[in-house]
Amino acid sequence: MARRRRQRKKLDLTPQEITIDSLAHDGRGVGRDAEGKVVFVDYALPEEKVRFVPVMHRKSYLFGSTIEVLEPSPHRVEPRCEVFGQCGGCVLQHLDPDKQIEYKQQQLLENFKKIGGVEPESWFDPMTSKHWGYRRRARLGAKFVPKKGGMIVGFRERNSSYIQPTSKCDVLYPEVSDLLPDLRETLEKTSCNDKIPQVEISVADNATVMIVRHLETFLQTDLDLLTEFAKRNDVVVFLQPGNLKSVHPLYPENPDPLFYDFKEFDVRVEFLPTDFIQVNGDINDALVSRAIELLDINQDDRVLDLFCGVGNFTLPLARKAREVVGVEGDQALVNRAIHNKKLNNLETVDFFFGDLFKEDMTADSHGEWLQQGFDKVLLDPPRSGAAEMVRRMPQFDPSKIVYVSCGPATLARDAGVLVNEHGYRMTHAGVIDMFPHTAHVESIAVFEK
Repeated sequence: MARRRRQRKKLDLTPQEITIDSLAHDGRGVGRDAEGKVVFVDYALPEEKVRFVPVMHRKSYLFGSTIEVLEPSPHRVEPRCEVFGQCGGCVLQHLDPDKQIEYKQQQLLENFKKIGGVEPESWFDPMTSKHWGYRRRARLGAKFVPKKGGMIVGFRERNSSYIQPTSKCDVLYPEVSDLLPDLRETLEKTSCNDKIPQVEISVADNATVMIVRHLETFLQTDLDLLTEFAKRNDVVVFLQPGNLKSVHPLYPENPDPLFYDFKEFDVRVEFLPTDFIQVNGDINDALVSRAIELLDINQDDRVLDLFCGVGNFTLPLARKAREVVGVEGDQALVNRAIHNKKLNNLETVDFFFGDLFKEDMTADSHGEWLQQGFDKVLLDPPRSGAAEMVRRMPQFDPSKIVYVSCGPATLARDAGVLVNEHGYRMTHAGVIDMFPHTAHVESIAVFEK
């Protein structure tokens, strides 16, 4: 006998009023309705009373969207972007920037307490820079939609696969934002405009690069259009007909290597347009300087840099320490880091491949670095954190650890292990305004024996 499917309760779309108490990790306002159910409301702020319409319900909570602000927060500001609320790139433009960073610090503190059972002994002042025109790397969606006037270029809408068309974006570098209309018109004129799903943008110190992903072979007329676009806007255009290995330059045919400089350390970092680099160049400069300062490097120190990428921290560290070891789980990035070592004539640094998410790593498969002790350690993992390497920390036995994080929950988890299991003190922690107007939280923490 077939099982009868449980009927889902029909969503009541009647507008409701609610008072917002706090902000969730994704930037939504949080309150409770008349029945005591938790409600997450888009674009609502603490201290506000809003009218919202329900958009999704679950057994113990509800999602809603603000339709009217009845009592605004004193920290509410007018969003600068004309498509704010539709575009998913930013979710906090309606909140004063100083309050944005305050909210992120509160979120970090709550994660430390609830997940790690720890608190820093003291807080750093937030590390901030400009709030607009800061983003040097982005992936823009593209789609040909005749009903909406043709080619659409922009970020994805929030909680949707649809693309929000935009003619400018104030968080992008101005030189990138200014060429968006020309980019849209150029892509629309190609013969396969309905087979171009995205364009990746990367801004180096010496060039702006665009990688055009295309699912159908371009005709010569298409290549001519894109070449003229590159010349007209003084940008470098790459094409991506397949996977990342298929990325190749269109114009110029042999572009100069992309790079960014750390003038304080006399270091140049070269990278490919497909490589990861920090989105916010100004903050990255300040962050590298701050991390090295916090490690308190001297000329006798051996330093380990885990998740080192192309050498963003490792190369400047090598100007200060006796010896530096950088380890990365992507062999292509390791190769690039070795190239950068040679480029900067640095003899005191070595790079190794290592799967840093494997707890059963062995010296035989990952090199002798795994058996060595280190005076200081720098961690800069992805959002998933560094659980496996944190468990190994007694093996390395550093006197000081600086942990740079883009995931407050995983930082809190790892901090709990370092403090409660390995006997470290979390002497300082603070937030970094790497992504203004978004809900992303970048942070830094210092641990000492």
